Amino acid sequence: MPSRKTALLLHRLLWLLFAVQALASVAFDPPYPYWAGWLPALAGAALGIGLVVTGRRRIAAGPRATVEVGPPVAGRWSAMNSPADRTPSHGTHQYAQTYAIDIVAENEERPRPAFAPLWPLVRRNRDFPAFDAPLLAVADATVVHAEDGQRDHLSRNSLPAVLYLMLLESAVRVLAGARRVTGNHLVLDLGDGTYAMYGHLRRGSLAVRVGDRVTAGQELARCGNSGNSTEPHVHFQLMDGPDPETARGVPFTWRGIGVPANGETFTASGYPAAA
Repeated sequence: MPSRKTALLLHRLLWLLFAVQALASVAFDPPYPYWAGWLPALAGAALGIGLVVTGRRRIAAGPRATVEVGPPVAGRWSAMNSPADRTPSHGTHQYAQTYAIDIVAENEERPRPAFAPLWPLVRRNRDFPAFDAPLLAVADATVVHAEDGQRDHLSRNSLPAVLYLMLLESAVRVLAGARRVTGNHLVLDLGDGTYAMYGHLRRGSLAVRVGDRVTAGQELARCGNSGNSTEPHVHFQLMDGPDPETARGVPFTWRGIGVPANGETFTASGYPAAA
């Protein structure tokens, strides 16, 4: 029986093979019967069903106890896709996102750009107050994964851009695996089998590296717009393992804040204010 990690990789490869041969068949006739071209898709679908079933069994085992940690940011923020409103918060248990939360910075002097029905199609990242905001260690911990080489793309906060993200970009990122979905990301080992992940970091902003010991409130990196993201924001989650491909989500609460609901604005204090 292959490991879940291996099964996930095989699942993506089967769908990638199907997509490649389907595109290639537009230009020339493949050297095999028509029905054979569907075999990778059928195998991928069967494997996907198996992964869903085993994943649900893992979730049915019950959640871990809620873990209290400090907030990953300082200043005034608001929540989106919060586990306070529903679980799984992002509509899927995949990548240990069951209790994940997205937060965006709020600045009265420089408000977040509103969603655009048509125009402008995209915006620069610096138009959003969350971009380049410091991300802070939620507890004393050890860095077990850190990468920030992926680019920060322009926003996807217009209707045409969101459709492009949902119909094309997201599908490609899912086929490429968790790291292309989360973008630049950082994982901390908090101890007792609990890991914290920060997603969508700004390229080149890491202030730590694998193996470093960090203390609560220490700056780790900066907020960016890498990966499967509509605008600069912080994606935060706790997991029961270091790899989001195979870990399960762990419920969290932020000390002094709790778990903010969708649209709720909160101020994180206790650490030096973000610049």
